[in-house]
Amino acid sequence: MRRFLVFLLSLSLLLPLPAFAVDQADLLQKIEALSKELERLKTQMQEMQKKEAQKEERITVVEKKAEQAAEGAGPFSWLEISGDYRGRLDSLKGNVHDYMQYDPTALYGPFSDNIYFFSSSQDGYKVKNDTLLTNRLGLNLRVKATEDIQVKARLLMYKVWGHETMTPVQGNFFADRAFGPFDGIVAHVPSDNALRVDQAYATWANIADLPVWFSVGRRPSTGGVPDNLRQNIERIGTAGIPKIMVDYAFDGIAVGVMPDIEPLPGAYLKVCYGRGFDSGFKSKFNSVKDTDFLGVNVVPYDTDNLHIELQWQRGWNIFNTPSDGMNQKIDMGGGNFITVNTPVSTNLGNIDWLGGVVTGKIDKLGPGNLNLFASAAMSKTHPNNNLFSMPFGLVDPDGELGTDDESVFNAGFGLLYDEGNKKSRTGSAIYLGARYDFPTGTKIGAEYNHGSKYWIGMVPAADDIWTSKLGTRGDVYEAYVIQELGWLKPISKKGKAFFRLGYQYYKFDYTGSNSWIGEPKKIKDLDTVDPSKTQLLAPLKNAQNIYLTFDVQF
Repeated sequence: MRRFLVFLLSLSLLLPLPAFAVDQADLLQKIEALSKELERLKTQMQEMQKKEAQKEERITVVEKKAEQAAEGAGPFSWLEISGDYRGRLDSLKGNVHDYMQYDPTALYGPFSDNIYFFSSSQDGYKVKNDTLLTNRLGLNLRVKATEDIQVKARLLMYKVWGHETMTPVQGNFFADRAFGPFDGIVAHVPSDNALRVDQAYATWANIADLPVWFSVGRRPSTGGVPDNLRQNIERIGTAGIPKIMVDYAFDGIAVGVMPDIEPLPGAYLKVCYGRGFDSGFKSKFNSVKDTDFLGVNVVPYDTDNLHIELQWQRGWNIFNTPSDGMNQKIDMGGGNFITVNTPVSTNLGNIDWLGGVVTGKIDKLGPGNLNLFASAAMSKTHPNNNLFSMPFGLVDPDGELGTDDESVFNAGFGLLYDEGNKKSRTGSAIYLGARYDFPTGTKIGAEYNHGSKYWIGMVPAADDIWTSKLGTRGDVYEAYVIQELGWLKPISKKGKAFFRLGYQYYKFDYTGSNSWIGEPKKIKDLDTVDPSKTQLLAPLKNAQNIYLTFDVQF
């Protein structure tokens, strides 16, 4: 070993002195660079430790505040109460086309195939309500019952100023209003000052420690995506349904699963069942079947900036009228009124629907954010041979006035067909819109929707006064401006107030918007001489509505 060291030392003495100096300088530079890198890593580590300490401090503060809030709530820490109030002014104008009005006192026929028409001529006329004023109050309850089970409820009151029924908004124009109030729209259209249970359902989440949930009750099947933009509210979570598919207050059951798939954030699937009508006890006097619905809802992508939702649904044994069977006074036009009783008396067939919605948000586009949506759907009917009957008939089939059993007769209307023209029909609808949000709390929106001749939506619970616009066979244009009162400091947890000024214009191409009864007729082809184009309801060819709301959320 010593000989080896002596050899190295001797060898080093043989090296030129300048070369040794260069190697020493290079070594010093490398040592200095390593020292700087070590210092940088040391500083970075200190910063990370500081941030971690701050994070732990914030978590501690949040936990402490949560504990204080729970202690402050005392015995009611399991209960959350929120709500909303809306005062609304609508100014409505419309034009009715010339047509043949269904009239049970006027008998035409028999024609070929022994078909009768009960019709009377009706010239077109204008209709308006310059100042319709309404109040709406909603109360929301959220109760935590056990670790993974909670109950939610929503109570609603929706009243016309100076009236205790829905008559001022009922009219004789559209089935979703003329035959109301019925179960699926109660409290969603103006009526009286009763506070009704709109929603009441229990949800069990994290079943068996899996991302699975079960929900049962009167569920949140109204006001779905993208209606939250126009209403200026938060989007409904996994309980929601695309508005173009369903806007109807259902009692039902849902089972859902939310798998954790990294490329598909927020993805979930659920299966929903609902009872649309219960026919009661079956006997030789009652052969009507229950009306049931089944839907499959798939959300493959759900983030704040992109939401994709698809749905298929079917309705079995569709009822012939949604009426509750109570006597109703209907304006037949021209100052003529009749009192009718139209309970569910038969089932007309089945309907399939398929559709979906895509919503997106572009942040910081100019001074604000841009919200966009596109929605589309199709409907397909599967009719049976049953026809819409008129059990209030004032005329016997032999043409004589009477009130005996013979006064119950078929009006000749099937599931989107007229008697003698039974066919399965396919309809479609699109719904497009945008809303731009300024930093000042001003939001400007525009929407457009179109429905084809045979389109039928399950959407009667919309708060559009004339009729649910998404069930229109024709075009609807809408524009609105929202101004939030953001300079007012919120006191309640969800405190917010805003004004909304909007305009709607309906252009109807075919009769029967929001109705599955009878063959739709082109409105411009209607006249006062052809009884084969008889209409049960007055056909509006166009309508408009200017509205102003003041909304307070708490």
